[in-house]
Amino acid sequence: MPAQSHNAAFDRAPESVTIELRRRASLPLRIAHPLSYNTLRRGIDALVWLGGKRPLRGHTVIFAPVELADPLARVLIPPRGTQRRPVRFEHFGAEWVWHANTVDPERLRDGAILYFHGGGFVACGLNTHRRIVARIARDSGMPLLNVDYRQLPWAHITDTIEDCLAAYRHLLAEGFEPAHIVFAGDSAGGGLAFTTALEARNRGLPIPGGIAAIAPWADLDSTDKIAHPNNGVDPMLSGEALAIPALWGFAVDGVLDPLWSPVNRDFSGMPPVLIQVGSTEVLRADADKLAERCAAAGVECRVQVWDKAIHVFHAAADILPDAREAIREIGRFNQRIGHGEVAAWLAPRPRLRDRVRRRRIAA
Repeated sequence: MPAQSHNAAFDRAPESVTIELRRRASLPLRIAHPLSYNTLRRGIDALVWLGGKRPLRGHTVIFAPVELADPLARVLIPPRGTQRRPVRFEHFGAEWVWHANTVDPERLRDGAILYFHGGGFVACGLNTHRRIVARIARDSGMPLLNVDYRQLPWAHITDTIEDCLAAYRHLLAEGFEPAHIVFAGDSAGGGLAFTTALEARNRGLPIPGGIAAIAPWADLDSTDKIAHPNNGVDPMLSGEALAIPALWGFAVDGVLDPLWSPVNRDFSGMPPVLIQVGSTEVLRADADKLAERCAAAGVECRVQVWDKAIHVFHAAADILPDAREAIREIGRFNQRIGHGEVAAWLAPRPRLRDRVRRRRIAA
C-alpha cells in the first residue's frame, strides 16, 4: 500500500494541489530505511547531543565533521557522458553540468536548470552533488548550473540568498528565457529554490518557469518539525538537528526573521511546483506548508510522497530503483518547463494508475 499522510493538509488539498502517494517502497529501500536509522540517524543525534553538552558545547562539534563532506567527495566520479565547466562569480563558484547528448549551454541558450545543493547550510557542495545533478541534467535533457553558494560559518543566509540571485541574473544575462528556467534543489537547497524565486519576484526580476524541490527545508523554525509524528521515525534527520544551523548561525538574539523561511510568504505569481518527499521524513512538515502556500495562491503544485524514502534518497540511484524513478519524474517536469509545455505536465498520466494513488480534491 502507498504511504499514508500524517498531516491533514494533504487530506484537504485544493484544486491547485495534487498529491501522489507513490507505490510501496522497493525491497532495497525497505532494507535501507532501518539501516539508515541505526547508523546515520543515531550518529547525527549523537552529534546534536554532544553539541549541547559542556564543555563540548559549541559550533565546532557540529560543524567541523560535516565540513569535510565536500572535500572527501572529490573522489566520486560523475556518470558516463557527463560534461562540465566551472563558472566563477565574485563571492562563490558554480559548475555547468550537462550530458553529452545535450547541447553545450554556451552554444544553445534554451532551457536550463538552476540547482541549489543541500547540506543544512553548513556542508556539501559541487563534489557531493555532482552525481545527483548529472543524473537530473541527463534525464531532463537540459544543462544544469550547480551553485556553490556561501554557507555557515562564513556567511549568513542573507548572503546565501544573494549568491543564488546572482546565479539567476547570470543566466538571464546569458540569454536564457526565464520561462524555460527551472529552480531546483534538495533539502536546504530546495528551500532556497522557493526563496530565490520569491526574492526575484519581489525585486522585479522575471520569475522562473518552475520549481522542483527534493525534501525542501523551507521553515527554519523547527517547532512544528519537532512536534511532527515523523520526528521520531525519520531515518536520518530530526527536528532538533535541523534547528541547530538556524539557531546557532542565523538567529539574531535568538530570533529568526520569518521571511527567511519561504513557508511564511505569499506565493502569488509563483510558477508550477514539484515537491518530492519521503513518507517518514520530518521535512514532511515543510512540504505540507509549501503545499498550503501554493494552494492559498492558486499555484499549481504536485507533491509526490515516496514510501519510506530516506532524505535525498536520489543520491543512491545506483542501487535504488525508487531513486531512479524519482529522478525521471523530475526530468519529466523539467522537460515540460524547458519546452514550454506546462499544461502537458499538469495533465493526469493514465500510465501512473497502477503505480500511484493520486488525489486532486476541491476545497
